[in-house]
Amino acid sequence: MTDQDNSPTAEATAETTPRQRAIEAYEKARGNAVDTLGEAPLLALAGGIAAGALIAALLPRTQAETRLVRPTARRLKNSARAAFDAARDTGSQHLDEMGLNREKGEATIRSLLDGLTGAAKASASAAANAVRNQG
Repeated sequence: MTDQDNSPTAEATAETTPRQRAIEAYEKARGNAVDTLGEAPLLALAGGIAAGALIAALLPRTQAETRLVRPTARRLKNSARAAFDAARDTGSQHLDEMGLNREKGEATIRSLLDGLTGAAKASASAAANAVRNQG
């Protein structure tokens, strides 16, 4: 079996014009793009949406857009704030019903830290005693 080198030879490269090389590069890039779209169309869609959003964010907003978008943006902001407040209040209420509140959490953390400190002191003392007994 012989190895076939698919790369263009120096002779073939010298014969191609810059225009031909550009056409070949375009066709290769187009083929890669078509393959990617065929394999992952949702990824391509997400990329397109992200690119569109980036372009829209970079373009300056016109006065007409500001007038038209401002009421919707306010409603959206108010709705998001109301949803956040409702979720926070409901979550806090449920945690309180379970007896999990800030004071109990602080006491639990304090107790845990005290226990860790005691364990560290006991370990250090045991290590020191072991060294003394070896010597």
